[in-house]
Amino acid sequence: MKRTRYKIDLKHFLAECETNYRRLAKLFPDMAAADKRRLGLDGAGEREVVLAVRERSAHTTLLSICQQESGSRWLQPPLLLVRVYHDAQLAEVTACEGERNIWPRQEYPNRRMLHRDEKAQWNRFLGEWLAICLANGFVAADTCPVP
Repeated sequence: MKRTRYKIDLKHFLAECETNYRRLAKLFPDMAAADKRRLGLDGAGEREVVLAVRERSAHTTLLSICQQESGSRWLQPPLLLVRVYHDAQLAEVTACEGERNIWPRQEYPNRRMLHRDEKAQWNRFLGEWLAICLANGFVAADTCPVP
């Protein structure tokens, strides 16, 4: 049985990146001036999502997005690096859990056991995560202004 080659749906990928940019703009509106934004996900303060600026340039910002949980010792929370392209209004995941330099299409099987659409899955995960933050999140620190 011959496997069909994975085809990148560029239109869908760019739509996902554009939607993620809009979500990030709502969650971290002062990204150009502030270095960090903490969003609480529960009333007890045990679960937070932290958006932190790693670097800034004229047209892009590199963010790290991680979840911090005070009660969980068994589950390692996810960590994403997201490149935000302000001129194109796109946000793309560039690294996940230390995995970097991922091509949009992977040959499978491969040494790192990445899925054929690994990059698309990362961006889809970011979108779902940001949607949860928009639906349930609140500013978790007094140092962050409420939009």
